[in-house]
Amino acid sequence: MAAKENDEREKMSATPETQWGEKRGDHFGYASDEDRINKRGLEDWEMLEKMADPSSDHGVPYWFFALFFVLLLVATGLTFPFWGVRPGYERPWFDWGIVAGAVWVITMAGAIYYMVDGRARRMRKKEQQAAAALEKEQKK
Repeated sequence: MAAKENDEREKMSATPETQWGEKRGDHFGYASDEDRINKRGLEDWEMLEKMADPSSDHGVPYWFFALFFVLLLVATGLTFPFWGVRPGYERPWFDWGIVAGAVWVITMAGAIYYMVDGRARRMRKKEQQAAAALEKEQKK
């Protein structure tokens, strides 16, 4: 019976080949580009263009830092002896795990900051310097 259903289905035609970066006029069979993007998403080359666009970059929001700080406070507080104490088990107030955790958090926060915001700022600064140098050269 499955073979009969396959035979009765409408045969689909192949979509025309497009080159990388080429926009198709038929919107890949959708009514408009907005409809295509909502239902299908961006093409690979469109995603790369959007990612390379500096205006699409955003910094890390402040609420993320606040949430991270609150989580660190709670995690540190849970290591103190008055939270989570089992009867008959005494815990010291200071633990080298706190220091190791703090070093890890600072290191990873720096790495994340560099990946998210640090490189973009340096790139913008270099572009501004290049534009200023070009402007000076044009004035001469």
